Amino acid sequence: MTERIVVGMTGATGQIYGIRALELLTDTEYETHLILSNAAKVNLKQEARTEVNEVLALADETHDVKNIGAKTASGSFRTEGMLVAPCSMKTLSNIAHGDAGNLITRSADVMLKERRPLVLMPREKPFNRIHLKNMLEVTDAGAIVFPPFPSFYQKPWDLDEMINRTTARALSQLDVDVTIEEWSGIEARDME
Repeated sequence: MTERIVVGMTGATGQIYGIRALELLTDTEYETHLILSNAAKVNLKQEARTEVNEVLALADETHDVKNIGAKTASGSFRTEGMLVAPCSMKTLSNIAHGDAGNLITRSADVMLKERRPLVLMPREKPFNRIHLKNMLEVTDAGAIVFPPFPSFYQKPWDLDEMINRTTARALSQLDVDVTIEEWSGIEARDME
């Protein structure tokens, strides 16, 4: 069976995380299925140094966000999971409350009902109580909330390295193995 990953990109800031996920997945055996929200297309023009058609070309298959009859909307379409990067608070809320009104939220709902991994990279700050409650709701339903907070253990040299590491860690929640330098811990003598 072909191993597949669904990638949803919503209109939140942080389009680079979805782009980077697709780029990292290109070097794997996974078949990628991309769903771009209309707001993501608008925000890609604002944030990215890539055109929408270039982002679409990174995926093996693309699906229209309005087509709730697409293959990713069915539990019989086997996948290894789904990454929503970035995940807007609107999309997070819709997933938390079972509002499957577009293909991204319907595909996410399928992941939850089929007990497949669903990783959400919410982009907002600061979080308000509603955001936090929605994160708790999706977590209780089986999703993994993975805000794209950078790590500094490896003393990254630039933003690109931080984006790579964060995105690779998010993909690892789907059991996708992309090569990154793992944190080797702190020696006891370094803590004195």
